[in-house]
Amino acid sequence: MPTPFILLFIRQILDWLRNTRFVKLVHRLEAKAEAKSKSIEKYKTFGLYLFVAVPFPGTGAWTGALIAALLGMRFKHAMFSILTGTLTAGLIMCAISYGVLGKVW
Repeated sequence: MPTPFILLFIRQILDWLRNTRFVKLVHRLEAKAEAKSKSIEKYKTFGLYLFVAVPFPGTGAWTGALIAALLGMRFKHAMFSILTGTLTAGLIMCAISYGVLGKVW
């Protein structure tokens, strides 16, 4: 639900926070997103999809939206990658929970 708002407004919010006493938080947030975006920069849309689709902690829609906004990706491409990545991660977790992938591994 908050993904479109993150994509559209996170730059303005971070710029506003940079002028307050939360500047350290902004730098930490940007550094964390930049460290995770190294693998995404090369492949852009597909890289963002893979990042969001892998069901590990810290690789979800919110972090993907932050990375897409900081990389300056187009809204349409970022939303498509995040939406399909979230659906894929959900299907993977559902398959693991119901034991479909457990029998294969």
